[in-house]
Amino acid sequence: MSLTPLHDWNLAPREAIALQRRLAGRVEREDRLGPVRHIAGVDIGFEQRGEITRAAVVVLAWPAQESGEFEVVERMVHREPTRMPYIPGLLSFREVPAALGAFAKLTVRPELVMVDGQGVAHPRRVGVASHLGLWLDLPTIGVAKSRLCGRHGEPGPARGDWTPLTDGPEDEVIGAVLRSRVGVKPLFVSSGHRVSLATALEWVTACLRRTKLPEPTRLADRFASRRV
Repeated sequence: MSLTPLHDWNLAPREAIALQRRLAGRVEREDRLGPVRHIAGVDIGFEQRGEITRAAVVVLAWPAQESGEFEVVERMVHREPTRMPYIPGLLSFREVPAALGAFAKLTVRPELVMVDGQGVAHPRRVGVASHLGLWLDLPTIGVAKSRLCGRHGEPGPARGDWTPLTDGPEDEVIGAVLRSRVGVKPLFVSSGHRVSLATALEWVTACLRRTKLPEPTRLADRFASRRV
């Protein structure tokens, strides 16, 4: 995949925050996606006490096989030196560069990307899934295991139950708190880029199998940890 640069990464924290505020206006929260034949799952982590950022991308064929299992079309891991120290709200500046390195090595361009992280459910509405979606110009969905900001009630107990995640004085809906499996803590799903919240929930639910996480991000996590 060839990527067109969106901005420079060598930024001070104050510059990065200002950039996020500008990029937020470019994030699309409505559907702009065509037929989906491949879904990518993205998992980003750190090695060597945070000195190295590791991004794993797994590309799956859609729809799933008759058995319900997903065919893995391509897998890629990219490692590079971490570019920014951990600063709350600026995680995408640590994670996205390595993810872009992994996507640049792919031979298959997915039509939809699920990211282990926040989309617009972010104080400045540009989490890692949104930031990555802007760089790739691809539809992205944020699927996080914990809340970064916002308020919410408790979703119902059944798989597929969800409740809105809201933020700000006007209770802006920035995501959904989804019960992906009975008896486990919910996921935090949000639009990344070019995908509405309703559509994001549909895709995440469609990709759930026997575990808490949707298969694209679960398999990316397993591949990153070399458990496959």
